[in-house]
Amino acid sequence: MPGGVSSPVRAYGAVGSEPVFAATGRGPYLTDLDGNRYIDYVCSFGPLIHGHAAPPVLRAIQEAAAVGTSFGLPTEAETRLAEMVTQAVPSIDVVRFVNSGTEATLSAIRLARSATGRSKLIKCTGGYHGHADALLVEAGSGAATLGVPSSPGVPQGVTADTLILPFNDADAAARLFDEHGDTIACMIIEPVAGNMGCVPPQVRYLERLRELCDHSGALLVFDEVMTGFRVAYGGAQELYTVLPDLTCLGKILGGGLPCAAYGGREEIMRLLAPDGTTYQAGTLSGNPLAMAAGIATLEALRDGQAYARLEQTGAALAAGLNRGAADADVPVYVTRVGSMIGCFFTGDERQGTVVNYEQAAACDTGAFALFFNAMLERGVLLPPSQFETWFISTSHDKVCVEQTVAAAYEAFKVVASAHQTESTVA
Repeated sequence: MPGGVSSPVRAYGAVGSEPVFAATGRGPYLTDLDGNRYIDYVCSFGPLIHGHAAPPVLRAIQEAAAVGTSFGLPTEAETRLAEMVTQAVPSIDVVRFVNSGTEATLSAIRLARSATGRSKLIKCTGGYHGHADALLVEAGSGAATLGVPSSPGVPQGVTADTLILPFNDADAAARLFDEHGDTIACMIIEPVAGNMGCVPPQVRYLERLRELCDHSGALLVFDEVMTGFRVAYGGAQELYTVLPDLTCLGKILGGGLPCAAYGGREEIMRLLAPDGTTYQAGTLSGNPLAMAAGIATLEALRDGQAYARLEQTGAALAAGLNRGAADADVPVYVTRVGSMIGCFFTGDERQGTVVNYEQAAACDTGAFALFFNAMLERGVLLPPSQFETWFISTSHDKVCVEQTVAAAYEAFKVVASAHQTESTVA
């Protein structure tokens, strides 16, 4: 396998160490092949909102597998999960299941182009929407970690219609829409940027994008692969009360199994085959095991109590990180939206906020690598890149937070000591 892994960020190149090989997971804990147990804030990069091997999800998968793993035919479970999605997500009337976030985003963009008869799309610098050719331009997540703003193998003509904006810059968006408005099919955006680290939207930013799309006739596409069912049951669009035309979902939707979806207003979604002529298909789309896992996962979120626990846990962890950094005199900027957390090492000379990819990229990735490895040695597993979001599950409890904060106090001191040594040598 290239790099010995199935996805680049798993290679741990950004933190200068060897990857953790998972053996088992239970609740908030992951055990590696050497028997080391960690408090896990990777959570499979987001899907495991109830932690590893959540009993209701396991039972649902086992029951589904016992009667068939794949049919290539419609199932009752598929319809049930579709109903749950349309009831939960405010902007979705009709939904189509696919197998990955990349499939969801590329399909939503194809549909937006079909609906508008236009070709151009807008994305934000550092926004990662999967590895479709037209979207792999100035991308975040693993591409940012590897320093690959755009990938070899992507023809120039494929990206010619992709326009780039800084995240959280409404004025720049207004200028771009003024210049290209009648040719823009859609703007795709993570309402909470999660692939440059966790970066929340500024006040009225999403509202302004909605206004600009309405004025130009473009569609607004929310990539809620990460935020869907995580920051609220109805996703970021429920939290911020801004409705997109199309929404992409994934991660939590499949309860830890490969599953994603895109959906939106009925008149747009009915353009898809077989109702319409815009084509998209998938052999394993709506897989019964993924549907069962998704249903079980969402059922455990519907009453809202889970989000109150996630909010409490996230607030306690963020406060502890801030205290630990201040105690060690290490300048960091901690961000949080519900159970999504970012911890940016802003450097001695910059203690400001991080609101876009440019500011995130200017942070001290070397300090993060020191912190990451110090936390790993103390039994805490973080995503192995400054540009990845930390995730909390409903299985993370007060004990997990206390142990994590205690480890962070020591890890921040490791970073501070390294900075002092560098200053002395200089």
